[in-house]
Amino acid sequence: MRGFTFQKIMLLLLMFNFSFGQSLPLSKKAHVSVLTCGLGNESYSFFGHTAIRVADPANNIDVVYNYGAFDFRTPNFVAKFAKGDLQYFVIAHSFVDFINEYNYEKRSIYEQELLIPQEAKQKLFDNLNTTLLSEDRYYTYKFIDKNCTSMVVDIINKTLNKEVITKKGDTKKTYRSILFPYFDGHFYEKLGTSIIFGTKVDQSGTKIFLPFELKNSLEKTTFQNHAFASKSKTLLSFKKETPVSWWNNIYSYIMILGFIILVNKRFIDKIYLFILSLMGIFFVSMGFYSFHHELAMNYNILLFSPLLLLLIAFSAINNKKWTYKFATFHLVLLLIYALFIINKSHFFIVLPIIITTGVVLVRVAIRNKKRIPIII
Repeated sequence: MRGFTFQKIMLLLLMFNFSFGQSLPLSKKAHVSVLTCGLGNESYSFFGHTAIRVADPANNIDVVYNYGAFDFRTPNFVAKFAKGDLQYFVIAHSFVDFINEYNYEKRSIYEQELLIPQEAKQKLFDNLNTTLLSEDRYYTYKFIDKNCTSMVVDIINKTLNKEVITKKGDTKKTYRSILFPYFDGHFYEKLGTSIIFGTKVDQSGTKIFLPFELKNSLEKTTFQNHAFASKSKTLLSFKKETPVSWWNNIYSYIMILGFIILVNKRFIDKIYLFILSLMGIFFVSMGFYSFHHELAMNYNILLFSPLLLLLIAFSAINNKKWTYKFATFHLVLLLIYALFIINKSHFFIVLPIIITTGVVLVRVAIRNKKRIPIII
């Protein structure tokens, strides 16, 4: 406990120095490293985490700078997160606190020391502390463009006055394809992100936005004709446990949709189409309301069409002519949608919805098609 308390005292003294504009010089024994933290099973930990560690045994400094902090007590927290103007900020932990937290959560930590000159270490250390004690510590979170990983990349590149860290590998894969493997064991989260994300995530993933992308890129980055980072060292090692759920899996998904197809009841079909239309309204609303570019231009509304509400309304007043027309119209939209996403990574996960919707719309069209009288 003495070392734990002492580190906390040193952290406070460090902050005190910088609040008075005093830069604490690092010794030649100091090292700066990037920490990559393993995946978890909570939504905020699906993709891992990135932080920067500054350790200087000569000055009894061992501090971790973390750009992933946010405050649940923020007024209208959920609305701000959805809109995309939630403020994240950088905080500093003692290394002991940081590693204890991940040990408790049973998440691995990997360390890569940055092989940079002493003056660059000092400059990065000063930049981190300056940011920590200024308004620059706050930033508006963006899923791809501004997060705990991209902010670490930015401050390191800024310190070196050069774009040293860039994406290495997988630059031709789309962001959507890169994200897919991270949802193993979380089927409905994978389905949800597949249908709420728009065209931005179908762009080539040229930016580093995930912790393990940064880790892999650092291994291949050079600086001043030598490796930029040392080989990865494992500080904590845990095997990620893939959760098993009786409902959060593809089987419950297929069973629900299979039930809708096999039951063949009008009220079930109407409830199904009503749910799709409400989801479409939500997607359109989020596209206009949210600052998250990932939610804009969502072509999935061809499947989750808000206009299905009109089909249900015409069916409710027994207007067979317009019910048939809207059912046919949505079958055309469905065909266009299926052809558009056939080469995209989320095609197979939404295919059961495409098939179910097609069956339901065909049934609605047949029920409301004007019968041609046969004259004998």
